Amino acid sequence: MGRGRQKAKHTKVARELKYFSPNTDLTELERELARKAEQREQDDPWAEYASKYNDDEDER
Repeated sequence: MGRGRQKAKHTKVARELKYFSPNTDLTELERELARKAEQREQDDPWAEYASKYNDDEDER
């Protein structure tokens, strides 16, 4: 494939990606983010102490 055809193909792909806007299911995104937040809290054995001792930094 020649350079001109290759550049045209790359330009076409780039243009398609630039203007591509898929439908976003925001409720599903919200559920996914909530699950990840819950997992982080469950995975961290020191989370209960973090809130207790991080309050002192806010008062400075």
